[in-house]
Amino acid sequence: MLETQPITYADACAYVEQYHRHHPAPQGHKFSIAVADEHKVVGVVMVGRPVARHLDNGRTLEVTRCCTDGTRNAPSKLYAAAWQAAKAMGYRRLVTYTLAQEPGTSLRASGWRSLYQTQGGSWNCESRPRLDKHPTGQKTIWEILAE
Repeated sequence: MLETQPITYADACAYVEQYHRHHPAPQGHKFSIAVADEHKVVGVVMVGRPVARHLDNGRTLEVTRCCTDGTRNAPSKLYAAAWQAAKAMGYRRLVTYTLAQEPGTSLRASGWRSLYQTQGGSWNCESRPRLDKHPTGQKTIWEILAE
């Protein structure tokens, strides 16, 4: 049986660095949650302020990483736990992004809905040069809202 448990930012980052397929750990977070089986942590979710400024209205958070070792149902459990925690803190909306080719099964299973696909692209620009360390293709934005 899977159970959620607290996890520190440092430990969540270490987990993401070990298991995430295409992203490093995020620069910060509001909170992180782990899910464990009887023996070990099998996944983590990291939640922070929205990366896109236009979404950062003070009542919205973003799942910046959801990472598991492949354990069945762990992602759904993490997404649901992240939403429960965000709601308990007074947030009204939680968003996240998946690569366009990812089906979002775990998100749908935990009550999220897809909004649209972004055009993709890089954050790199002349006025603020950046090195892309992540996929720059199309992504699907998902949300879950307070009723």
